[in-house]
Amino acid sequence: MASLLVVGLMLFLILARYVFGWSLVGTLELVMLAGMWLYMTGALIASRRREHLVVDFLELQLRDARVKALHRTLVAVIVAVISACFVYWAQRMLAWGVQRPQHTPELSIPLWVSQAAIMVASVGCFCYALRDIWQGIADLRGARYTLSGEES
Repeated sequence: MASLLVVGLMLFLILARYVFGWSLVGTLELVMLAGMWLYMTGALIASRRREHLVVDFLELQLRDARVKALHRTLVAVIVAVISACFVYWAQRMLAWGVQRPQHTPELSIPLWVSQAAIMVASVGCFCYALRDIWQGIADLRGARYTLSGEES
């Protein structure tokens, strides 16, 4: 829905400005607000699907199931630490925006509305990182039992 809103408003803004010569105040503010929520929701969806910034060269070289599980767990811990930093920074930014309210120039939309998108995405990504750690630990345990089962 936000994608359609962004594309529709941008198309309308371009047509209004360059075809009809209209100057529509506030349209760009709506586009930017919808875009911010769109991008942050996209980051959250990518995190849920484990498609966020993946560098899998090393992972593809690993053959041992236990080492692969250890690698996934380590990556998940690193992502969780970074996500925790983003949660902290987003919370500080949102708190600052609420304590010192600022608004967009044309429509007077509070800036914390777009900052809330960053907060939601950072908390969600952190939760998905915790999920990945939990899954990595479970994979490590499973790989250990598989190896011990093969040896006996």
